[in-house]
Amino acid sequence: MSTVTDLPYSRPLNLWLYLGIPAITAVVLLLLELTSLDMDIAKLAYDPVGNDFIGKHSYFLENVLHDRAKQAVIAMGVFAGLGFIASFMVKRLMPWRKELGCLVLSMALSTSFVTPMKAVTAVQCPWSLEEFGGKEVYSELLSKRPDTDKPGRCWPGGHAATGFTLFALFFIFRDRRPHWAKAGFIFAFSLGTVFSVGRMLQGAHFFSHNVWTAVFCWLICMGAYYAVLYRPAPKVAAEPVTAT
Repeated sequence: MSTVTDLPYSRPLNLWLYLGIPAITAVVLLLLELTSLDMDIAKLAYDPVGNDFIGKHSYFLENVLHDRAKQAVIAMGVFAGLGFIASFMVKRLMPWRKELGCLVLSMALSTSFVTPMKAVTAVQCPWSLEEFGGKEVYSELLSKRPDTDKPGRCWPGGHAATGFTLFALFFIFRDRRPHWAKAGFIFAFSLGTVFSVGRMLQGAHFFSHNVWTAVFCWLICMGAYYAVLYRPAPKVAAEPVTAT
């Protein structure tokens, strides 16, 4: 096992890739506000005969994929926190102290930002809108919210963040276990996607809400990695050429 003293230098961080893709995604999401894509996708999950979303009362989607799955990820965060504390005393965990700390920090930040942003943006959920049997009026993300007694609390996606927060796994293994890092990325992306689709079927979020959440979680996890774990190799000065 690696020791604290022989940690590898980080591979170069390609900001054009790691920041460029999220930036392009954000621009595309803003442009999508000019279209009806969110509404069109939401309509696919809506049953006009039953006047409700097809997954609104699903036991699996609500109790298993939402409640139990969220509890499982929370438990993972708790174990990561306990592991970080134990790394000050348990010799086998000491080499992974910074990674465990980075994991805890990433998961804490990429889930705690959701509630304040929901309160600030006040975006309505699909199930609250007139188009889907509710009473609220739809408004684009950057537009003024219509007057209402019940401000929305649906942007960004909270449950999506529960899955996408695990982008942290990619970053904590990036320098030591590249194969684990790739597996961590696939796991986080897949879990976040499944959580997102589940909530869309219930009418809790539009498609764009969850994609925005993925962008935010990726940037937060990358920022934590850069602050805690990133160790660029020192630049080697070129030797002066002497004339013969």
